[in-house]
Amino acid sequence: MGRRRAPELYRAPFPLYALQVDAGAGLLIAAGGGGAAKTGIKNGVHFLQLERINGHLSASLLHSHDTQTRATMNLALAGNILAAGQDAHCQLLRFQAQRPQSNSKAEKAGPKEHGPRQRKGAAPAEKKPRAETQREGVELRVENLQAVQTDFGPDPLQKAVCFSHDHTLLATGGTDGCVRVWKVPSLEKTEEFKAHEGEIEDLTLGPDGKLVTVGWDFKACVWQKNQLVTQLHWQENGPTSSNTPYRYQACSESGTFLGLGTVTGSVAIYIAFSLQRLYYVREAHGIVVTDVAFLPERGRGPELLGSHETALFSVAVDSRCQLHLLPSRRSVPVWLLLLLCVGLIVVTILLLQSAFPGFL
Repeated sequence: MGRRRAPELYRAPFPLYALQVDAGAGLLIAAGGGGAAKTGIKNGVHFLQLERINGHLSASLLHSHDTQTRATMNLALAGNILAAGQDAHCQLLRFQAQRPQSNSKAEKAGPKEHGPRQRKGAAPAEKKPRAETQREGVELRVENLQAVQTDFGPDPLQKAVCFSHDHTLLATGGTDGCVRVWKVPSLEKTEEFKAHEGEIEDLTLGPDGKLVTVGWDFKACVWQKNQLVTQLHWQENGPTSSNTPYRYQACSESGTFLGLGTVTGSVAIYIAFSLQRLYYVREAHGIVVTDVAFLPERGRGPELLGSHETALFSVAVDSRCQLHLLPSRRSVPVWLLLLLCVGLIVVTILLLQSAFPGFL
């Protein structure tokens, strides 16, 4: 038998590094690029429309947002606001999907080419604050909001970004080991402190105001503002090995499932509380998986899932976005269990009555 393969949902014209899902609008947002090097590889954020066509989940390009010379390495989503990590900066983007209004001038100009089209103004791209793309009667408007430098190391790079649960704050971390917290959307800095010796790999803000960070110094830390609450150190709390340096790589909130992408390109889905593996594709991408994201169980999520229990999207530097579907696990309905129990009781009584006349 051949190797199991995951369906390819979309292929971008540049390496992909970050992924977010807007379940309310049914959008899959993938970002990446070739950076500032003059290789001809573009940089951008692609907005994909998720749909069920003939019973299958598909994605079509709705809008391509050009980020000029800056590759997007990490993303966070809060409503219709995106926080994009681009080099040492964080760029806020606001997007909105809407039905286009009739344009009398366009109607007078006569019919033009059919299919996707991109409207471009006369201003240069780097000076253009908005961009619009129309596809199948849907218009997506993307606007550049505030941008701020978030990392100040010798080779500065923002490596992690996340919103607070109420979407009023944004936390960033990078190569200088410092956490910085910003107001949204003004990006006014409210907090700054040294969290790790070396790079911060990931961070997340909890609903109670606590912040969890992981870094290259083998530590995972919990903070209340800038005060350390507790920490794990790999040499003290994890498996010990004198030859292999293990680091905490990522942190996330608890949920029903855990999605995993590996440096060899494999993708897996586990039950979060027991770590029982339910799905695994070896070397699905064949190269390092840069991000994974579940289709949320809200908004259009259940409609897009269909009969599947969950859907995981994965992206890699091979420019591909893959879809990983977990079929619904068979379970016995409660009403059927009750019916079986009642039937078992009736059969037991009849057998006793037959074996012992006058039992009842």
